[in-house]
Amino acid sequence: MPELAVLAVFIPTFFFVSITPGMCMTLAMTLGMSVGVRRTLWMMLGELVGVASVAIAAVFGVASIMLNYPEIFNLLKWVGGAYLAYIGVNMWQSKGKMAIVDNQQINTHRLALASQGFITAVANPKGWAFMISLLPPFIDVNKEISTQLVVLLSIIMVTEFTSMMAYAAGGKTLKLFLAKDGNIKLMNRIAGSLMIGVGAWLALG
Repeated sequence: MPELAVLAVFIPTFFFVSITPGMCMTLAMTLGMSVGVRRTLWMMLGELVGVASVAIAAVFGVASIMLNYPEIFNLLKWVGGAYLAYIGVNMWQSKGKMAIVDNQQINTHRLALASQGFITAVANPKGWAFMISLLPPFIDVNKEISTQLVVLLSIIMVTEFTSMMAYAAGGKTLKLFLAKDGNIKLMNRIAGSLMIGVGAWLALG
């Protein structure tokens, strides 16, 4: 079980990063308005499986380095911290544009929706880089890795699902809210500030 101090940093950071408008969240909102929230759940299912796959691969891949090559892991902590800070700066400089989803390219069959959600999560290189940079440093190799991974992964799944449901159910109201550049900029800057802070915490911790 991760320590409470670790969870106190991890939960708000991942929440604001997750809730910030991106391809998956915009896709959930678009599908929610076009095919309904119930059918959009199939896309969410695929996305959650994809995110879980990336997270598990990131943790066990980096954990093996942590156990066998601690010197390399210390270097990765600095690189990961710098990368998170870089993402944070980019989020601060973001112009606040929403991801564009083309309705004409969306297949509304259940399997197609699930596949689209899975592919969107797995094929995103930024998602991999984020998971590799952020998630493994929260794992204590001196404790049971599987238990810690289950707890952190559960938080990620709940956060992702809650965020997608908010976008899917928010519909036109949320779209109008996000259409104002200032609102997206504010969300990006909150998430960006957390990313910069966490990056420094991971690098110096």
